[in-house]
Amino acid sequence: MARWAIAGPGQIATIMADEFVHAAPEAQLVVVASRSADKGQAFADRFGLQSLTYDELFASGDVDVVYLATPHAVHADLALRAIDAGKALVVEKSFTATVEDTRRIVEAARAKGTFVMEAMWTRFLPAFDKLREIIADGTIGEVRSVQGDLTAYRDFDPVDRLFNPKLGGGVVLDLGVYCLHMAAHLLGRPDSVHTVGGRMPNGIDGEAGMLLGYDDGRFANLSVSFKTYGPGRMMVLGTKGWVDIPPRFHRMDRLVLHLPGQPPQEISCPRVGLGYSYELRHVTECVAAGLAESPLVGLEETLVVQELMGEALDQLRA
Repeated sequence: MARWAIAGPGQIATIMADEFVHAAPEAQLVVVASRSADKGQAFADRFGLQSLTYDELFASGDVDVVYLATPHAVHADLALRAIDAGKALVVEKSFTATVEDTRRIVEAARAKGTFVMEAMWTRFLPAFDKLREIIADGTIGEVRSVQGDLTAYRDFDPVDRLFNPKLGGGVVLDLGVYCLHMAAHLLGRPDSVHTVGGRMPNGIDGEAGMLLGYDDGRFANLSVSFKTYGPGRMMVLGTKGWVDIPPRFHRMDRLVLHLPGQPPQEISCPRVGLGYSYELRHVTECVAAGLAESPLVGLEETLVVQELMGEALDQLRA
């Protein structure tokens, strides 16, 4: 059993706290930590937890794993403190708001030998396991392209975290991370990135189209937006067939396999709860095995995706 703490009692923390029931008894949530004593205590009372300050959390001998659920612009300092304290760490995506901060965390984790992983929960869903199986056994041949979108229309509110540059707002860091992780995982690091898009009234990125190119001709075509409605669909295209991941792909619970001359084959992959518990179990198993990195979401891939987001943002701001 691993004893978990959540740092930052916000919206994602509430969702995660509800999911621990599906991961128990291997993963047990015991602590919440917050800069605000009132918010921390209210969260603790709701979920039956102990409320601690961050200083108390990192000094505690009763916590094995910390789930860092604060806004990503403030991840770095807390992540480095957790690593220094020897706590296994799961960092909410996006991992950080800058490439520099991601490198600092990765270097510190590797130097200390402490387990650190980005919370790319989609990677652990049963449907993703099935997708990997379909690709590995050659059913769709060589994967040559990944194409998809993730949109979430939002009325502009400069106070909202999503539009606040000081809190790492913007569509690339919030939604682009899912699309880029999918492409990088299936195709590897691209040789080129071309990004176009538009901004919100305060200059933050509100929509983006990203074309990832590979020297051998493969490519990924990805789009994200706060300004439009859209399906949130992903397609994985191969030389012998293709897989459609119906909306919303980051919550995938079914796949549709398309092979030439055959009717589409729908593959149901139901998940337990909202699906976050698979990630909790994976991390608990990694920590129990003494691993410093996840074999499914490694730090090098997190760094690659952070660099791709940084490059995309640089192009949008040019």
